[in-house]
Amino acid sequence: MSHTAELIAVGTELLLGNIANTDAQMISQGLSALGITVHNHTVVGDNPERLADALEIARRRADIIITTGGLGPTYDDLTKQTICKTFGRELELHQDILDEISRWFETKMGKKMPANNIQQAMLPVNCTIFDNPVGTAPGCAFEEGGVHVLMLPGPPFECRFMFENRAVPYLEKLTDGVIVSHEIRIFGMGESSVEEKLYETMTKLANPTLAPYAKPNEVMLRATAKADTPEAAEELLQPLVAQVQETLGDVVYGVDVESLEEVVSALLKKDRLTLSAAESCTGGLIAKRITDLPGASEVFRGGIVSYTNGVKAGALGVPEAVLEESGAVSEPVARAMAEGCRRVCGSDLAVSVTGVAGPDSDDRGTEVGTVFIALASDSGTICRRFSCGKGRGRDRVRTSAAQYAFDMIRRFLLGLPQE
Repeated sequence: MSHTAELIAVGTELLLGNIANTDAQMISQGLSALGITVHNHTVVGDNPERLADALEIARRRADIIITTGGLGPTYDDLTKQTICKTFGRELELHQDILDEISRWFETKMGKKMPANNIQQAMLPVNCTIFDNPVGTAPGCAFEEGGVHVLMLPGPPFECRFMFENRAVPYLEKLTDGVIVSHEIRIFGMGESSVEEKLYETMTKLANPTLAPYAKPNEVMLRATAKADTPEAAEELLQPLVAQVQETLGDVVYGVDVESLEEVVSALLKKDRLTLSAAESCTGGLIAKRITDLPGASEVFRGGIVSYTNGVKAGALGVPEAVLEESGAVSEPVARAMAEGCRRVCGSDLAVSVTGVAGPDSDDRGTEVGTVFIALASDSGTICRRFSCGKGRGRDRVRTSAAQYAFDMIRRFLLGLPQE
């Protein structure tokens, strides 16, 4: 049986825009992996009447309702009370849950539990309780009139833990068979071009399916199959994944990986090579992204943020004559930056980035978004010019430039053409 879900986030701070609703994104992704279709997201403030209205609408158009937020101890945390009133359920005190909350305060906070936390141990009669070892608010689930209602806490860390470890096992019992997905990561081809090349394939698929998702500076395709067993689902998926890789070619940088830097780090480790980075317009973003990865010290020697010409000349040894003649944003300077960084850091490879992030052109009139990226190795230095987007804003230019840099390194390590 297929299921449809609606997510209801409770919290005035969400409506005011004070915080982002990251819970909804996380839960929607998790439900998709389970083969449960999310038809609607709803956000309501801490108001029982408006929440009751949202619940009445949701129960008519979905058979799974998941709420987040409103399970705390304060006077405006009324999610449970409103849900129970809407679905005709009574609340009862669960002494074992109350004891857990009390112990949490004693061991984690070093103090006695406040009296108002008692309401967190009030849960619907005959519900499935989701204990919360990372916070004080337990969640729960029940079925009424063919609709499954799940209540999860609002704080993102607690919500993720409870969804993945408590809600998912509950929901898995509602679905027939298993759902298996693979994420195909693409850089160097836009979403419309990817869809154009795969349109005929995607429109003919029923099981497995293939869906494109635009990500910042890249595209992700999710291939999903449903079958009786994981092995049977894999048999459906593998030919499709292979077909996508063959159709799109080397713009596919990985399957079931998180980022280009993850791929680059793995390739460097495999070849026992080290990397360093000389960055101007990216301001250390390349170094940050690779050092965010566990084990980065095995492959990354260091980085130099050479934002001014003085640092380019003094720290990296870029000849002042080259800076004067060609300008900071130029191929000769990018090459000299990479070669100087490789020499200073003692790395096998060194990447450099120099460009115009905006909002204005540089003193030579170089267009915003123009970036030169060079890669130095013992076999020489290569350099490419990129247009990272005029009018996209500084952050977009910088993140695009870092993405191009990692892709240049990936292509070099795999012996792929740079163009």
